[in-house]
Amino acid sequence: MTISTTARRLAITVACAMTALAQTAVAQDSTTQPPPAAAGAGAAAATSGDAPAAGAAAPTAPEGGAGAAAATSGEAQPAAPAAGAETAAGAAEEDLEVKTEGGKTVLPNGQDITPVSQENGRWYNAEGIPTFKIEADGTLDYATFSGYRRYSAECHVCHGPDGEGSTYAPALKNSVLKMDYYAYQEIVASGKQEVNKAANLVMPAFGTNKNVWCYVDDIYVYLLARGTDAIPRGRPAKKESKSDDFTAQEDSCMNG
Repeated sequence: MTISTTARRLAITVACAMTALAQTAVAQDSTTQPPPAAAGAGAAAATSGDAPAAGAAAPTAPEGGAGAAAATSGEAQPAAPAAGAETAAGAAEEDLEVKTEGGKTVLPNGQDITPVSQENGRWYNAEGIPTFKIEADGTLDYATFSGYRRYSAECHVCHGPDGEGSTYAPALKNSVLKMDYYAYQEIVASGKQEVNKAANLVMPAFGTNKNVWCYVDDIYVYLLARGTDAIPRGRPAKKESKSDDFTAQEDSCMNG
């Protein structure tokens, strides 16, 4: 074997050794790198502000606010209320709002029920519509007390005690706040029938029932007092004495 041949073989051997060393170094370097992060880890890194490792799935950016935190945590959130639901609920409450200002009390239907005059033991507003009156010491006018008695005797079976309503008849203490006084009289006198797919509701006529019709205004003012929260539930604690004028008008109606 010549010297030149030996030199060439030695050079080849050295080159192979260098290549092997280089490959070993690359292999060792690759084993020190962290494995590709899972998609969940990438999402967590994105949330914390750290960049995800190579190969991690890019997280979907959640919407801002509390919804973002919920989307990141994966917790289920309650469904948002239907559009306009809160507004509708607020409107329903406003419909029953009674305004008291400047010594006047005004119903949601715009009727001023401030008492200004008395006749036959009953109080009336400026338009001659029956209303109630409560003295500073809490004493209730007798007509309103009479309305409590008549309502409890004739109306509460269907409409519930204290005008609160029942499962099949409305709360009249709320109805009178929105209903015109003359519409109230017409319904009591002639009755009312409401038919729909769910029910057939019938209120009988009481125009010929003297136990109701002779006290129709008393029942009305009692319901006004209840609807405006002027008096609590139950029997009124303090009342005026029954006047001679009230007795005379009552006898005239009941015996007429």
